Amino acid sequence: MMLIERSARVAAPIEAVWDLVQRAEHLPDWLAGVRQAEVISGEGVGRRQRVHAARRALDAEVIAYQEPTLIAWRERAEGAGARAEARTEIYVELSPEEDGTTVRLIMVRWPAGPVSGALLRWGMRRIGADLEGSLARLTGCLAAVG
Repeated sequence: MMLIERSARVAAPIEAVWDLVQRAEHLPDWLAGVRQAEVISGEGVGRRQRVHAARRALDAEVIAYQEPTLIAWRERAEGAGARAEARTEIYVELSPEEDGTTVRLIMVRWPAGPVSGALLRWGMRRIGADLEGSLARLTGCLAAVG
């Protein structure tokens, strides 16, 4: 298992941040690597969504939903080369602050085997940079709304 996390404070109330991060259709606005996302079915815990990344589509299921502080989903890849035993979970935790909100992004990955585990360890800096970029984009989205 690999765990990578980054956090940042944004100058927006928790309700505004929650409204943005919990909507699948807004994932491309702020989450690095996402081109398109849509809800397939349901809402809250158990909601299914499809996330289109650069090279593949991922089915994701919401595994935690606590308004307005936590949303998390588990992704599984589809298509050629996808491995059911490899999975990724993404957690977005929000904490209200006096003058804004602290956003914590956590990515947990379970590689499919030793080779993918080695590649994942090799790419951890890039993944961390992607999470940092996501936080910067989120801050920009909220500044545009506010």
